[in-house]
Amino acid sequence: MIPSPAPPFPHHNRRTPMVAAIVMLQAIAATFFVADAIGDIVADGISGHVMVEAAIALALVVGVFFGTWQLRQMLAETRLRATAVAVAQGALADLIRVRFAEWEFTPAQADVALFLLKGCDISDIAQLRDVASGTVRAQLASIYQKTGVTSQAQFMSLFLDDLIG
Repeated sequence: MIPSPAPPFPHHNRRTPMVAAIVMLQAIAATFFVADAIGDIVADGISGHVMVEAAIALALVVGVFFGTWQLRQMLAETRLRATAVAVAQGALADLIRVRFAEWEFTPAQADVALFLLKGCDISDIAQLRDVASGTVRAQLASIYQKTGVTSQAQFMSLFLDDLIG
């Protein structure tokens, strides 16, 4: 069974909820200071105290806009990274399909080769496929012969070389 690419899904990084919470607190504080400053102006007129409150409110509003912009940037970057990972997964899945077809792997050999790419050893593959270890060894020998390699590391490098190069 050859893996299919995962759809791009934006996973939030650890900073996103923290930045969102800070922006929310700033928005609440800005609303309070703006309302308080307006109330003070209506009640007492413009004074030094009101000017300080207005400056604080302005700073908080600017902070809210900057925080919101930063949060949007973080989410966009996360989406781009998720898309890049999905593309890489899709490229690897496509490469695996092409190579397995070129080497004319049987379905059993393709399963064993895929487990090999995932880093499984002979006993793991035998257990996962519910076959004897000797069967897996025979299939590995055939896989290695068809691909011209002699080890799991060399087999994996065939795919990495194509993706990196």
